[in-house]
Amino acid sequence: MYMPPQFRARDESIAVDLMRAHPLASLVTCDDEGFPFVTHLPLHVEQGEGGLVLWGHVARPNPQWRHLQARPRALATFLGPHGYLSPKVYPDLQRVPSWNYLAVHCEVEARLVEDPDAKDALLKKLIGDHEPAYAAQWRSLDADFAHKLLQGIVGFELRITDVQSKVKLNQHRPESHRALHAAYRDGGENERALAGWMVRLGLAEE
Repeated sequence: MYMPPQFRARDESIAVDLMRAHPLASLVTCDDEGFPFVTHLPLHVEQGEGGLVLWGHVARPNPQWRHLQARPRALATFLGPHGYLSPKVYPDLQRVPSWNYLAVHCEVEARLVEDPDAKDALLKKLIGDHEPAYAAQWRSLDADFAHKLLQGIVGFELRITDVQSKVKLNQHRPESHRALHAAYRDGGENERALAGWMVRLGLAEE
């Protein structure tokens, strides 16, 4: 993605925190004609032996797993909090509106997960992220029924080979930071999250 140097976040923990807080990713592959194909799905991120790894699955009728099988290199993107930037935050009138946001792009190499036990372990990672208490209900399902459900999905491990984190918070316009933080702090959920990130990155105080 387009990455002005002032918006590049080099700290890997920022990428991990964003992916965990905003797990609904866009997984982008190319179909057999070379056209981009996108699935929106939750992904689980963890530190593997060789680096960061994403885990997920798609329904078996979804052709994307076949794309990954034929062409393992893919892109997973995550969009964090975002919000309007009003020119009112500047001390002068020679400004224009913009949009602030945080995003992570991961280049990945895919490996399909078809073994039922491995898929079960993969599902437990996602359950642990979003509703740990459901694990007991999943374990209590009839074995034949659970096996049928597992047959209906194709899992995958996405080994991250490169990660780009973009944190666009008007870092290059320090004269706006105080008013911008105040506006975001009093805004909606996305804006309040942006205000928190401004504090985390040292652009504003609590």
